[in-house]
Amino acid sequence: MALKTLSSPLLSTSFHPSLSPQRFTHNARKFTCFANSSLTSNSGQRKEEIVIVGAGIAGLATALALHRLGIQSLVLEQTDGLRTGGTSLTLFKNGWSVLDVLGVGDQLRSQFLQIQGLTLKTDQGKELRSFDFKDVDQSQEVRAVERRVLLQTLASELPSGSVQFSSKLAKIEEDNKTGETKLELTNGAILSAEIVIACDGIRSPIARWMGFPEPKYAGHCAFRGLAYYPEGQPYKPRVNYIYGRGLRAGFVPVSPTKVYWFICYNSDSPGPKITDPKELKRQALDLVKNWPSELPDTINITPEETISRAALEDRWLWPGLTPPVSKGGVVLVGDAWHPMTPNLGQGGCCALEDSVVLAKNLSNAIRTQGSIQDALRSYEGERWPRIFPLTIRANLVGGLLQWENPVICSLRNGFVIPKIVQLKPLLEHTNFACEPL
Repeated sequence: MALKTLSSPLLSTSFHPSLSPQRFTHNARKFTCFANSSLTSNSGQRKEEIVIVGAGIAGLATALALHRLGIQSLVLEQTDGLRTGGTSLTLFKNGWSVLDVLGVGDQLRSQFLQIQGLTLKTDQGKELRSFDFKDVDQSQEVRAVERRVLLQTLASELPSGSVQFSSKLAKIEEDNKTGETKLELTNGAILSAEIVIACDGIRSPIARWMGFPEPKYAGHCAFRGLAYYPEGQPYKPRVNYIYGRGLRAGFVPVSPTKVYWFICYNSDSPGPKITDPKELKRQALDLVKNWPSELPDTINITPEETISRAALEDRWLWPGLTPPVSKGGVVLVGDAWHPMTPNLGQGGCCALEDSVVLAKNLSNAIRTQGSIQDALRSYEGERWPRIFPLTIRANLVGGLLQWENPVICSLRNGFVIPKIVQLKPLLEHTNFACEPL
């Protein structure tokens, strides 16, 4: 029977028999990055039970969750090492509950400040409202975490050789006879896997192969950066939001010496890709040049290599219209499945949630010799009702915060935020019961 390739819009397969628990073992050695650990073209076809595509947050967290459950996996990463780019992400209590279950929560807490609350201001510097997280939710925990450190921490808990670098996917095929999935890499290496977990990000080739549409542009772009204060940063541990017209920004202390900041602005199109860091800094400063000095000063001292610009995009998982999360032995996790705008701070948190939910379902099926397909459907059934409304809510919140009309902005600043906005409803989505693995 002919195999379907990466260009095929849909996947049709009958799945393999139940996997035996004895086939899934793990090596307790400490994770080590080897420059020559990538698969080579002369290695021939290699058989793996579980292959995870992508060594980002979703991929490493899923691998670690499986490892904690005694299940071995191989993570393929297209770059030549762990990704050190990016700035930070804000993790709320649902993200920290997952990190605790994975066994790395305290290790990360020791490196990053606990954020006590948030302050809302106008672009003229007027304070509109201030909240303390513990006043509305004693269990709330908020910290901005450097993405680089998070990835390194997750990877350090994996067995040696779990991540193979310089291993970029070129083609994926499903063999209807065996139910296995074949992955061909750009270096010519071929793997045969019983389960493929796609954690390959917002532009996931595997999601596209499974029939998912491209993410949709939300109408605004964002600059991000990570300022460095070698003598100590000057801010209290609070999230600071600043609202203008069609333009908003914010900054939050990450550690005693680092501050994360962002600027979100309306744009009819994503615009051309800019790689010159000096130009990125110049454009970011130009957007807020007349704002109170705190933000421009923070941008000015930001190392240029940490500054980035990205179009904000998402994908809504419409019931009955969007393809299912799995086809045969292939399943999506994190941004590969449900990219969302960052307006609720839940992209990273939800990817972490996905990882433990999927790992538990797979572990149960392997332990009981049950159906892997049923386990993947159970994962979708558990996650979809949470992901779908969060994605829509994040999009709508972003649209409201990007108002340009001066009358509406005046109403927002003079009445809506000071008199109506309450913090507790805005944090309800951080309630997630993460049971031990």
